[in-house]
Amino acid sequence: MSTKEQIVEFMRELAYNPMLEEELADNFKLSKKERKSFASLLDEMEAEGLIIKTRKKRFGVPERMGLVVGRLQANAKGFGFIIPDQADIKDVFIPANSMNGAMHNDRVIARINSINSNTKKSEGEIIRILEHANLEIVGTYEDSRNFGFVVPDDPRINVDIYIPKKESKKVNSGYKVVCQITRWPEARRNPEGVIAEVLGHSEDSETNILAIMKKHKLEPEFPEEVEKEVAAIPDEIPQEEIERRADLRNIKMVTIDGADAKDLDDAISIEKLENGNYRLGVHIADVTHYVRENTVLDKEALRRGTSVYLVDRVIPMLPKKLSNGVCSLNPNINRLTLTVFMEIDKKGKVHKHEVTESVININERMIYEDVSDILENDNSELKERYSHLIDDFKMMEDLSKILRKRREERGAIDFDFPEAKVILDDTGKPIEVKKYDRRIANRMIEEFMLVCNETVAEYFQWLNVPFVYRVHEDPSVERLEEFNKFIHNFGYHLKGLTTEVHPKVLQELLKKIEGKKEEVVINTLMLRSLKKARYTSENLGHFGLAAEYYCHFTSPIRRYPDLAIHRIIKAVLQKGTADKWLEKMNGFVGYIGEQSSICERKADEAERDTVDLKKCEYMAERINEEYEGVISGIISFGVFVELDNTIEGMVRVSSLVDDYYIFNSEHHTLTGERTKRVFKIGDIVKIKVSKVNVMQREIDFTLVENKS
Repeated sequence: MSTKEQIVEFMRELAYNPMLEEELADNFKLSKKERKSFASLLDEMEAEGLIIKTRKKRFGVPERMGLVVGRLQANAKGFGFIIPDQADIKDVFIPANSMNGAMHNDRVIARINSINSNTKKSEGEIIRILEHANLEIVGTYEDSRNFGFVVPDDPRINVDIYIPKKESKKVNSGYKVVCQITRWPEARRNPEGVIAEVLGHSEDSETNILAIMKKHKLEPEFPEEVEKEVAAIPDEIPQEEIERRADLRNIKMVTIDGADAKDLDDAISIEKLENGNYRLGVHIADVTHYVRENTVLDKEALRRGTSVYLVDRVIPMLPKKLSNGVCSLNPNINRLTLTVFMEIDKKGKVHKHEVTESVININERMIYEDVSDILENDNSELKERYSHLIDDFKMMEDLSKILRKRREERGAIDFDFPEAKVILDDTGKPIEVKKYDRRIANRMIEEFMLVCNETVAEYFQWLNVPFVYRVHEDPSVERLEEFNKFIHNFGYHLKGLTTEVHPKVLQELLKKIEGKKEEVVINTLMLRSLKKARYTSENLGHFGLAAEYYCHFTSPIRRYPDLAIHRIIKAVLQKGTADKWLEKMNGFVGYIGEQSSICERKADEAERDTVDLKKCEYMAERINEEYEGVISGIISFGVFVELDNTIEGMVRVSSLVDDYYIFNSEHHTLTGERTKRVFKIGDIVKIKVSKVNVMQREIDFTLVENKS
């Protein structure tokens, strides 16, 4: 336990009362020489928000003083929530007039002012900003006679940044810029800044993508020292490396990925054993052979955390020579891998497994569409072309169905959300938006990766070595009770809501709503009621998968947790569980989990932003066109309508001119005061595209009345 941890633990003891610095030093029996560095340590801990110093110069931990330390999640309407550092403390609501100059994502300390005795929800005010998150802000520059200002792209930063005329770089109105904050906001004063970079005009599509990349601090280029390190990596595998590994080059295996994928992480082999069981081989690129620990390449990969798949480009975690080259499992070439062989019976149970360092040579690079066409459509041309693999594909299909059935039986929740696929032309203009198909080949690979990840996580949990788990904690009963009230409007009910809920209860609901008009809405709200999956060094299980053990092992080219796990696995394979390096990793896996979770959230937001941008650009070309859609949400000032291609827009109440409509928040309906016409979630309506604001990512619809 570090000195910081010892101090915090001491202050958390029930008998502890806030002490002066001298009293703490006496308690820890520090010498005169040690007291000077102890004072610096207390200052450092105070700056980090681990401890608090009162006006009377006494020290204590925040939670014992009615304070909460955490990150501010702001809302476009001005209020916010503090997501506490401590997982066992609930979020704190911060009204708009209690933000006191804090901005979205700042790390702050808040004082709890009130707690609702029924809901246990707390409200507070921000009393200190520990760390400003928004050193640079991306937005649109607007000019006026005496000064300029930047309107942030992120609606959660709901204050404009004042730009003195001399700092504006003579930028014209309507240009996307990056501005640096020079003076932080105060209670009634806007922040000030200077223009650091001009990205281009806000109506230019490429500029808007660049702005999203800048907003999320995504860097397409790698630092020069990283590129130099990568350039020195040999393309050929040394013979001695091949000789020390299991040689699997004679085993028939394939990769199955999307047509445009270039970073191929995983290959599959399959055979039927004499006892009737399946022997599934999952072969994963051995990235750690090339990305050595503590090199500049490794540090850059950890900083990035994940590859980011934007609508028109990939920002990789590793440079292309690795991600698309020597690590990628391209066909007919020797590749280094970590292999997991699993013997699986006809009920989907893994009886035996083996993890080994290996060398492979892929027979075919397959794409999802072709394999699905062979299995679903019996495509004769493809069957002839891949005749040597047809039996393997059918075996894979059979095994994947067995594995899926086993997961369903234990209660795994399978959200089948319609995912948007945006088709762009050569200039980046969206020419089609459609639902992305999850066909049989996609589901096969998904099942194989799931069972492999579970097998690896369980094995290393029992070995009791440091590890990075993928966890999904049980949802809070309060959130599920709110969700239960909502689904009651559709005639559904969650059974057995007490102190905890089994995922099977939610799975049963998903089956009941399958194919019904309210399916997407209930799916969406159920997902929001659950906690977010994350990475951590502690095995807390995976609620959504109904799994006791889970990790991410199968994508080390594009996810750092997988890469870290590979290092741990190789250390155990080569030196056993007593390896001293594993002791060192004990204190580091927690940081890897935290950093990777942050990077994952950032990547998800950036990916969503670029898809929303292209959806708006697509609909901006279709003003006055009519579509049929389903009501996906209702709020006091409008009705959200989702089209079959996943695009969502709003019918504003102000456009409903036939009556005055009253919003019912409990039943999520709008009712005409005179006509008694009711709009409810799940209703099919016909709309016309009336207005699109690409900059604000807003699409407005108007209702088209049926002429009878």
